[in-house]
Amino acid sequence: MQPVDNPFHSTGAWLRCALHAHTTASDGELPPQMLADHYARAGYDVLAITDHERRTEAASAGLLVVPSAELYCFLPDGLVGHVLALGIDAEPAEPQERQDVAAAVAWIRGHGGVAYLAHPYWTGTSPGELELPDGVAGIEVYNAGCELEVARGLSAVHWDGLLERGRRCFGIAADDSHHPGFDSDLAWVWLRAAERSQAAVLAALDSGSFYSSTGPLIVDARADDEAVEVRCSPCRSVTLCAGRERGAAVNAGRLGYRYGGEILSATADGAITAARLERPAGAPYGRVEVVDVQGRKAWTNPLWS
Repeated sequence: MQPVDNPFHSTGAWLRCALHAHTTASDGELPPQMLADHYARAGYDVLAITDHERRTEAASAGLLVVPSAELYCFLPDGLVGHVLALGIDAEPAEPQERQDVAAAVAWIRGHGGVAYLAHPYWTGTSPGELELPDGVAGIEVYNAGCELEVARGLSAVHWDGLLERGRRCFGIAADDSHHPGFDSDLAWVWLRAAERSQAAVLAALDSGSFYSSTGPLIVDARADDEAVEVRCSPCRSVTLCAGRERGAAVNAGRLGYRYGGEILSATADGAITAARLERPAGAPYGRVEVVDVQGRKAWTNPLWS
């Protein structure tokens, strides 16, 4: 087992992060300052403004704004992709100067940023064909805007394909907001940072010290050689995804199906708040998904890979 940076075993503050949102500097409805105020009022700690092909700044007393961008690039299969350039320290060059994702990522890394591939399902790339060059920290496992518009926001199958092939990869959930109030505050990252600073946020995003959610809280997730134990807000299912035809799950209710797992605690009406899931022998990786009674999901990063 190769350990990862488990945020549940780390010290520091939990920061709620919106990592994909647009302003009037590209194709969003609100100017930068108003967008920052919008997310601050919604209870966020961090906002990455990711306008297309430009770095956008905004001052805010209510939250930490990380100037970022969303860059166009060509993926290895020839499709046009988008990559989030989180925390870059320079204005992006003209798009034609970055003709493939590897060059875009090299530019992001060279300018102090962290790179995540945006909405691979929406882009159209096939799960079995998706490749990530060195330097990409991970992908958007969930994009709320793509889900709202065309039901192509969930990219868990792309994530699992990368992990099964041995690619160390983290998964973020994000709004991709263009119309705040309609497509905002739907998906976010809970990040464990040593301090409330841009450097600490970027370090956590680069090391996987976070989990992603559209609603549920994951209080703890820990793995040993035999099992994974999870504590969470009341949920209807807790699943260990551990490779093709592998994993374990528990489902709520008197007749809830249990597969290689047991419920450790539940609410009076049967919602799961803690579970133990058996770790399949030889599983190449293991990540946890929880689903609440409203169908909202949360995802840990791989607990081993």
